[in-house]
Amino acid sequence: MGPIIAIIVLLVVVLMIVVSCIKIVPQAHAVVVERLGGYLDTWSVGLHFKTPFIDRIAKRVNLKEQVVDFPPQPVITKDNVTMQIDTVVYFQITDPKLFAYGVENPIMAIENLTATTLRNIIGDLELDETLTSRETINTKMRASLDVATDPWGIKVTV
Repeated sequence: MGPIIAIIVLLVVVLMIVVSCIKIVPQAHAVVVERLGGYLDTWSVGLHFKTPFIDRIAKRVNLKEQVVDFPPQPVITKDNVTMQIDTVVYFQITDPKLFAYGVENPIMAIENLTATTLRNIIGDLELDETLTSRETINTKMRASLDVATDPWGIKVTV
């Protein structure tokens, strides 16, 4: 009886390892896979199999458009008026590999980049211009953020 139980236990362990290596990537998601600590591949939608003990899933990435609302930022206009401006940023991950390895904390990086870009844009405008040129500010913000976040695999949409 001893060898039969050992064989059954071994088969169960092997079956568990095989099942744990089967991965399904759902729609609008991607998975970054590493082999022995280095980038191996980016899996898109579908059924995938990873090599046990050698491959690991480094990051699961949501490819849907996402929105982040940042707290109000104090900015100073050209005519020395201080105002609080609330920012909302819409972004989408375009390259899961760059997103996984580009920057440590992408949301915090976007927040800091948004704050500094907003201060630069508003600092060149007077209070009246700031209140009337919302579309111009949005266009400049989007262009500036999109260029800066491109190496991180992120596209700022609004």
